[in-house]
Amino acid sequence: MKEVVLDTETTGLSVEEGHRIVEIGCVELNDLIPTSNKFHYYLNPGKKISKEALKIHGYTDDFLSDKKKFKEIVHEFLEFIKGKRLIIHNAEFDLSHLNNELELIGKNKIEKQNIVDTLELARNKFPGSGISLDALCKRYRIDNSKREKHTALIDCELLTKVYINLIDQREPSLNFSSKNDNNLDIMNIRSKDYCKKIVVPTTKELKLHKEYLKNSLKKNYFN
Repeated sequence: MKEVVLDTETTGLSVEEGHRIVEIGCVELNDLIPTSNKFHYYLNPGKKISKEALKIHGYTDDFLSDKKKFKEIVHEFLEFIKGKRLIIHNAEFDLSHLNNELELIGKNKIEKQNIVDTLELARNKFPGSGISLDALCKRYRIDNSKREKHTALIDCELLTKVYINLIDQREPSLNFSSKNDNNLDIMNIRSKDYCKKIVVPTTKELKLHKEYLKNSLKKNYFN
């Protein structure tokens, strides 16, 4: 199954106050394994960045002034997420901003039924504990040292690892490539699909083992 881990950065918190998206990042997963397909754009929001937002992501008005508008990348964005489940941390926030942008240019809104909110997953799994992305990275020992500021693509990469842990899956640990560059997912084994084979000893083996123990116990190994 294909999924898309998605994150946005904005000029401020509230859509009602006219705030807009300044960055979109997406990482595609195929059966929980990140593919090479990514979607990432900085956007010119057409309005000033709030002081609060600037502290969070650090994108200045000057930096964003020559970037594309949302309407210029919307077709590519919708094609990228088409038919895929969206994985978002605090989906209510990102979805409200995405749907606002879509509504402003006369596009259909993104429906909620095909979205997994990892904030809700974490809240149900760890009631009363910290459930921010940083807190979950700490819980699962995921290195988030690159996250000096909130950036959409880095947050997507971290959220991918958090999501896999939240649903009790393990990341594939090895991925070898042949000389022909054909990817061989040798260690693509999920914990729920894997169990060790139980070897039951034969009657003869049990008898021999019993005799061995009987003879061994007659010896004194301390002298």
